[in-house]
Amino acid sequence: MLNEPDPIDSSTCPVCGLSNSCTLADPRTAAQPCWCFSVDIDPALFEALPLNTRNQACLCPRCARAEIDVTSKSDH
Repeated sequence: MLNEPDPIDSSTCPVCGLSNSCTLADPRTAAQPCWCFSVDIDPALFEALPLNTRNQACLCPRCARAEIDVTSKSDH
């Protein structure tokens, strides 16, 4: 028997697990624009998410403002 992954809660941030304040995830506010519509979010944040969480839940405002720690290799 295969273990099914836990369903993704669309109201929590896939990074920190706190509320993502997504208006679209809440049926009571789904007709309102979400906070994320008015901010620029680094695409690298989405690329850093596990594949099974992408497009399933919004990041929270704090995690959306985070910067990805990218270590670049140099040829020194």
